[in-house]
Amino acid sequence: MRLLTFTTATTGDRAPRLGADVDGLVLDLGVLADHAGVGLPRDLLAFVQAGPAALEAARRLVDADPAARPAGAVHRLEDVTPAAPLRPGKIIGVGLNYVEHVEESSRSLDTDKELPPRPVLFSKPATAVTGPGAPILHNGDLTQQLDWECELAVVIGRTAFRVSEEDAYGHVFGYSIVNDISARDQRRSGQWFFSKGQDSYAPFGPVVVTADEIADPMDLDLSLRVNGVTKQKSNTRHMLFPIARLIADISSGVTLEPGDVIATGSPSGVGAGMVPPEFLVPGDTVEATVERIGTLANPVVDAR
Repeated sequence: MRLLTFTTATTGDRAPRLGADVDGLVLDLGVLADHAGVGLPRDLLAFVQAGPAALEAARRLVDADPAARPAGAVHRLEDVTPAAPLRPGKIIGVGLNYVEHVEESSRSLDTDKELPPRPVLFSKPATAVTGPGAPILHNGDLTQQLDWECELAVVIGRTAFRVSEEDAYGHVFGYSIVNDISARDQRRSGQWFFSKGQDSYAPFGPVVVTADEIADPMDLDLSLRVNGVTKQKSNTRHMLFPIARLIADISSGVTLEPGDVIATGSPSGVGAGMVPPEFLVPGDTVEATVERIGTLANPVVDAR
């Protein structure tokens, strides 16, 4: 299923709704559940936390006779405003997880030129999350080096602690997109938290695609455009540490909970690695695309 959080002006109700994107239509799962007398969580985080029973109930609602759908249950995709799918408890970022990005980072960001022997991990706070179409805040008093990074996001569906690589995928709910926005000139003694953790620095969405819909997440094309010009283009098969290894490594000491997000790293083509370097400025539009998931587009606005 392709799950999203959305609002619509057609009902006069601006409260976020949980929906399923089905062939260009958005089905309001709350309306369908009420009509069918089915108990179903009304937001995606609670839905993920509810486990397989909620997902199976949602599938039955979506697969039911379309002619029996009640008024207000169906919207055209263009008539809704998607929001960030959920607010994660934790966002765990992975640095230097594509070989070519390791090389460009050693040139432009003064990182080690050797391939890391273990995943390089950092965190982004939940307050950094913003949704599709929402602004990326460019505060010129804090940064003149605002950069982009298109990443496959893994949404955890089942609590994971000391999970083996063999069992790792059993803890995945689904996949989405994170644009790991970074203020390159705000690294502090090598630490990335403020550089990557400011408000709006984690655009997330537009949907979460459940794991059963993506046969091989380690073979997905991903790309990023700024103002229509392609800057990044790669495939998840080029990850240095694949998804199962990341889950096993993180969960060796940190409990992963339902709704947590792992941003699995960026391929080469970041602005800092360009010759000369290129950075985002107010007025730009950034589009991050991952195969089978979609495109996450955000404008850059002046936040001073």
